[in-house]
Amino acid sequence: METEARKENILNYLPEELETVITELGEKKFRATQLFGWLAKGVSDFDDMKNVPAALRTRLAESYYIGLPEVVRKQQSKDGTVKCLFRFYDGAEVESVFMKYEYGNSICISSQVGCRMGCTFCASTMDGLERSLTGGEMLGQVLAMRNLTGEEIGHVVVMGMGEPFDNYEALSGFIRLIHEKKGYDLGLRNITVSTCGLIPMIRRFAIDFPQVNLAVSLHAPNQELRERTMPVARKYNYDDLMKACREYTELTGRRITFEYAVIDGVNDSAACARELASGLKGWLTHVNLIPLNEVKGREYKTANGRSVAAFKQILESSGVAVTVRRTLGSDIDAACGQLRRKKQCD
Repeated sequence: METEARKENILNYLPEELETVITELGEKKFRATQLFGWLAKGVSDFDDMKNVPAALRTRLAESYYIGLPEVVRKQQSKDGTVKCLFRFYDGAEVESVFMKYEYGNSICISSQVGCRMGCTFCASTMDGLERSLTGGEMLGQVLAMRNLTGEEIGHVVVMGMGEPFDNYEALSGFIRLIHEKKGYDLGLRNITVSTCGLIPMIRRFAIDFPQVNLAVSLHAPNQELRERTMPVARKYNYDDLMKACREYTELTGRRITFEYAVIDGVNDSAACARELASGLKGWLTHVNLIPLNEVKGREYKTANGRSVAAFKQILESSGVAVTVRRTLGSDIDAACGQLRRKKQCD
């Protein structure tokens, strides 16, 4: 670990950046494509790159390391969901979740070690923010999970620990890395990024990545209620957020998803449903109702099934597209809002 701290994580590099690395080492540019391809396969050692000259592998290992995180703990749910606690070179730890769906395998990755957004129903923010991840460290979670499960991963959601738009440059790097055709080659429409509502970044994201899916953690139908559970609302007003989201749909022509954690006695009333429906009627949008996944140390309780069903019916009757999220991995604290660092679990 101490040695790696003095080296650079080669997973952070795009092919054109690797070309610079390779040429500075006196090799021809095509070696960069070979190197990037091997990295996308999830190799953990330069010596695994059999068509790369041994001398070059040695020189690379002197200045770079392959930043696949270490698997500290693996938990498997009865529904097949796998949650891993990953550790990076400096000891920082995050959790990632592998999920099986009818449309294919998906992974929920973290973008930061902890979170500073302070949402009062979420586990990830309970101990604040330690540091942000690099694009290569985000990619490393996907590669390490694929190595661990032995299964291909065709969908990525940046919805784990952290606020992705609070780490925008690294998020952008990750998207470009995993989309690169010379490597993992994941389609942009197979990537979803979730934000709690950082308005300037929503506008930037619409320009930079119009094909990537955007989800906004809304969790309330108005400013007053959102402020009670999400401190970010004090900086970014509800009406301004909704205006930015509408602009996003108009600019990209893409549907936006609003995530709504349904909390007993907080935001699950028929009045809340009607207010939300009124605000979204006619939008190019979709509401994803999430029966709250309860977190130890938090006072909130999940809404009962009848409340969720009634909420859904009110939205549907107003013409708002809505689904209730299928909960995966709740028996291993791997569901939405339950991810946290190891020291918080011990």
